Amino acid sequence: MHTMKKILLIAVAALSVLAGCKQQTPAEALAAFKTNMETWIDEYTESAKAVDADATLSDEQKREKFSTLQETVIGKITDAGRALLDKYPSDTLVAPAVLGELYGYLEDDELASILDKLSEPVKADKFVARLVESSAAKQATAVGKKFTDFTVDHVAGVDKDGNPIYEKKSLSDFVGKGKVMLVDFWSPWCPPCKAEIPNIKAIWEKYAGEDFDVLSVAVWEESRKMDWHNTIDTAAFFGMKWNQLNNGHQEPAALYGIEGIPHMILFDKDGTILKRGDDLRGEKTAKAVAEVLGR
Repeated sequence: MHTMKKILLIAVAALSVLAGCKQQTPAEALAAFKTNMETWIDEYTESAKAVDADATLSDEQKREKFSTLQETVIGKITDAGRALLDKYPSDTLVAPAVLGELYGYLEDDELASILDKLSEPVKADKFVARLVESSAAKQATAVGKKFTDFTVDHVAGVDKDGNPIYEKKSLSDFVGKGKVMLVDFWSPWCPPCKAEIPNIKAIWEKYAGEDFDVLSVAVWEESRKMDWHNTIDTAAFFGMKWNQLNNGHQEPAALYGIEGIPHMILFDKDGTILKRGDDLRGEKTAKAVAEVLGR
């Protein structure tokens, strides 16, 4: 009798343990991830406010602490997101949602590796499909690769009635022609693009010549209901006297996997990509050009 009772008690205890350790469903795991992410972001916000209000810190010390706080919260989000993607690479609810939060924090190679492991149903998701396409474009136009050409209907001017005079212009008209080329993808509606123009102008004025030049390629004008008029007028207003390709629309950015502008690419004399993206912003651009040219 005591033996039977003991067996029953053990069985009940085992069921209680199993009930307490019930595995999360994918939806529950995703909800927990989102809740944790909100908590981490709230913690970051409060910590950043405290740093900002600390009168004992210099501006430089505050910037360092802000950077550390950002790295910490990004690390938490990416670690948790990676774990979910490893666990649910085939779940059409979890994978797209996690990637939506994560992809901007991942290096191109890591994102490509993650995307490669996803199931075909997940890759069929519209957002994920765009990521896959963009990732493939980035891999094809990574540092060390030769340039990928494109052609636009550049507006070279207007006729007597004010109609545009189109001229077929290609990237290969400028890149791979024996000069180091700094190519800037921009748009007239983009404030950060316009903020970079003085940097580009200073570089062009200092280095343009037989071995170096600059090309600006306008993209996505129609996304803000602008067109070639705005591009030409903005370029003139900012004194952009270097090479221009306007009316670029979608293709140039899509071919290079560009998700945000301004985005600059530095090409060697033979058209090989030397640097791109975050390595060419602000003061880093002039430094990169000087190093390549050796002066």
